[in-house]
Amino acid sequence: MTMTALKKYEYHPYIDEYIRMVEKEEIRTCHEQKLLIAYVRRTLDRDDVVIDEEAINKSVEVPEKYFFIFFPWERFLNALMFGVRYTSGDLVWNEILMLLGRGAGKTGYAAADSFYMVTSHNGVKNYDVEIVATSEEQAERTFNDVHEVLESKKWTDKLKRAFKWTKTKIQHKKTRSVIKYNTSNARTKDGKRAGCVFFDETHEYEDYKNINIYTTSQGKVKDSRIIYTTTDGYVRGGPLDDLKEKARMVLNGELDDIGFLPFICKLDDDEEVHDPANWEKANPSLPYNKPLFAVIKKEYQNAKLNASLWVELMTKRMNRPQIDVRREVASYEDRLATDQPLPDELKGITAIGGLDFADVRDFCSVGLLFKHGGKRYWIQHTFIHHLALKLQDINPEIIELAKSKELCTIVHDKSIDPDRVVNWYLEQAKIFNIKKISMDDYRASILRPKLQEAGFEVEVVRRGRITHSKLSPVLDDMFINHTIAFPDDPLMRWYVGNVYKDFLGNDNIEYKKIDKEKRKTDGFFAFTHALNFDGELKEPKKLKIYKTINF
Repeated sequence: MTMTALKKYEYHPYIDEYIRMVEKEEIRTCHEQKLLIAYVRRTLDRDDVVIDEEAINKSVEVPEKYFFIFFPWERFLNALMFGVRYTSGDLVWNEILMLLGRGAGKTGYAAADSFYMVTSHNGVKNYDVEIVATSEEQAERTFNDVHEVLESKKWTDKLKRAFKWTKTKIQHKKTRSVIKYNTSNARTKDGKRAGCVFFDETHEYEDYKNINIYTTSQGKVKDSRIIYTTTDGYVRGGPLDDLKEKARMVLNGELDDIGFLPFICKLDDDEEVHDPANWEKANPSLPYNKPLFAVIKKEYQNAKLNASLWVELMTKRMNRPQIDVRREVASYEDRLATDQPLPDELKGITAIGGLDFADVRDFCSVGLLFKHGGKRYWIQHTFIHHLALKLQDINPEIIELAKSKELCTIVHDKSIDPDRVVNWYLEQAKIFNIKKISMDDYRASILRPKLQEAGFEVEVVRRGRITHSKLSPVLDDMFINHTIAFPDDPLMRWYVGNVYKDFLGNDNIEYKKIDKEKRKTDGFFAFTHALNFDGELKEPKKLKIYKTINF
């Protein structure tokens, strides 16, 4: 392994090249790309991270010989995937998301890297590459790109000495590594010990049922990787939305050292589509592909006359999914802005409690709302029954992060005991003056008597369009103007991101969860229950200090 020494470049020419292009604005890039460059710099500048120049050079030079000349973004990605390690020898990034507009060349790039990973240049024996998609036709595309190189007149005689292949399997003779393809709904799955799994067009997956088959056993092979290649799509609340949320958290520094590298290319705003110069934001290959640019330009002209074509153009070419009736409660930037510190002095401040407890074997969120310094503050804790994490496709990273910040408790009893809720409020009552606790009627018959017995006033609130329509202006205002704080609480920001605002007509609005199971919303609805009594909260008065004058 050859590490970087004194050199004329900062990291490696392939890395420096793309960083320069983004930072110097030689190309137009989206907000996520700019955050990525900052994230990569932070990582590469660490003392426990090293760069393997030889591995980077091989990862590009070997596949380029047989496939095509890599674009700058492809060289950049290969450098990060194959040549950046911890001093321990482990890969820094072993899970990669490539979200690029249709036509960027994801399939060909995946084929070239698949070819490289099974050769002896990669340095790992029995490093199988599994290409997975929801349909056989889609799964075959990357495999067929490699197969065509092997069958080409230019290379077939030479490559026969190193490979043997059929129409369904390609194997490197020396490393015994195999490239094969599979559909996510195939009856038999033999990719459980793969070195690398490519999930092609991840936007088509509705749940993790088939993805888990290939990912749960990762780590059995040295340098194992998971790579997601996709455009955006129409499935909401699926694995792709989870990956996008995880990407946001990584790029904004909320999640560290999880080995996740998000390469996202998209328009920052829908209106940017009207300037063709912006299209390279979603497709970094576009400046090098004039025929594709002409195709997209024609699609754009046609799409202006046809609503369905417009949705397809924006979703697949520009990675800006178009949703007609669903509206996010708050933008991601506005959700991030809720990360504001608690006031210094809380002793005796008046608060309204809110709780959401629908199922004793699911999630239960409890919280307190109070006002201070012209802002509202919400602090919460969630009790999570352990079976909920086993039976539902809930993003594990957010749960681990919440546990590390003591924002949740995993309950291993038969059910979530209501006494846990009561005890949490009793502990908070040592700090806050809890005026009342609000909840809907799902568990009121059990919880209300227990809370009242403990000395709390309890209010049961309605849930639905009438209540939500009244709360909507308050919610909009506090998120837009950044006057709501969820101090150091990524779990609460996740809850808010899992809710959409459904416009029902006649000025009626209802807040609904994006997904019935894995997109949990308990903390958000506990918050709205408390917000029903926002008018009863008063700012703490500042004490006037009078000087004592002696006569």
